[in-house]
Amino acid sequence: MSDDSATPTYDVAIVGAGPAGAAAALAACRAGASVVLLDRAEFPRDKPCGDGIAAETLEVLAGLGVTGVTDGYPPVRSLRLVAPGGTEVARPLPRPAHTVPRKVFDARLVEAAVRAGATLRRHTVRSIRYAAGGVLLDDRLAARVLIGADGAGSVVRRALGHPVNPQGHLAIAIRGYAPASGDEQLIRTTSARWPAYAWSFPLGDGTANVGYGEVLRGAPLTKAYLLQRLTDLLPGTEATGLRAHHLPLSTRRPAPARGPVLLAGDALSLINPFTGEGIFYAVLSGALAGAAAAEGPERAGPRYTRALRARLGRHLRHSGFATLLTRRPRVVDAAVRAARRDRAVFHRMVDLGLADGVFDLRTIGRIGAELLPFAAPPP
Repeated sequence: MSDDSATPTYDVAIVGAGPAGAAAALAACRAGASVVLLDRAEFPRDKPCGDGIAAETLEVLAGLGVTGVTDGYPPVRSLRLVAPGGTEVARPLPRPAHTVPRKVFDARLVEAAVRAGATLRRHTVRSIRYAAGGVLLDDRLAARVLIGADGAGSVVRRALGHPVNPQGHLAIAIRGYAPASGDEQLIRTTSARWPAYAWSFPLGDGTANVGYGEVLRGAPLTKAYLLQRLTDLLPGTEATGLRAHHLPLSTRRPAPARGPVLLAGDALSLINPFTGEGIFYAVLSGALAGAAAAEGPERAGPRYTRALRARLGRHLRHSGFATLLTRRPRVVDAAVRAARRDRAVFHRMVDLGLADGVFDLRTIGRIGAELLPFAAPPP
């Protein structure tokens, strides 16, 4: 990025109109900023993802004045978690979740952002420069503040000089849709190629979002391999619409801001390393980035950095700690046994993996007790 001169056309330009970008647009518009929302795709468009929408995500959106994004998709009230060793726990979720295809969910958020006043433009950003009073995109579109919400392959992130996440801090997953019965979320972990798991999240119409993912630690993985692992863990699954995608884990995050440029969502490596969840992080970080961007180029970066630290700092430390603890499958076995014995432990694990929860001494103690050689088998 180099200096140039241009008259800012917008207060805020946002690259990427997924959940992070749309939430940023909503927040900035609510703060009175003029906003342009850029994406290379036309909406509605498909996006490979687990499609899980936690209750906390809906809370953030409600704070931005957005409701109804899960209409037509019934709540999912329970979760079954299978440990690598085979122990299972099935309990009601602390709060109901939803499974909404990203083709629907993202389009609804974009529509809400446009109604709030954002200008949506289909455009592929190729160059980014610092300019007098802000940032210049492709030598023709200027803004006082730029938000990069353009996903794992973020152009904005690369322009800031941040490399992609290295091995061990990057996962890959394949996702499809398959016929399914039942109304509970399923996560089946496996010790083979750990950390790795398969999932099945029901949409409520007789189908489910199904997939498999694992952390990258060596040679690239093929689509055929990922599909085989999916069918190994979810036998009989015949999925369509299969697409693979990378997940930059939060254990290796770049700086959230540099000058008048902010990063949010996957572009900031905000993927939960414990579960691979990213929509809550995307919506929350986007909302914080949009509110900060409306303050102008001098205040946006410091404000956003402080807001992220206050809202997610402790949680991200705890999720990183959980990742270290669960490097050995037997610790996951112990955690699932503890969650089977104790509903409070189950709730802590869900909040840590799907929202912004933290560990407590009770949870750590319960899991530690399950690791003792004389621990009784769970009921």
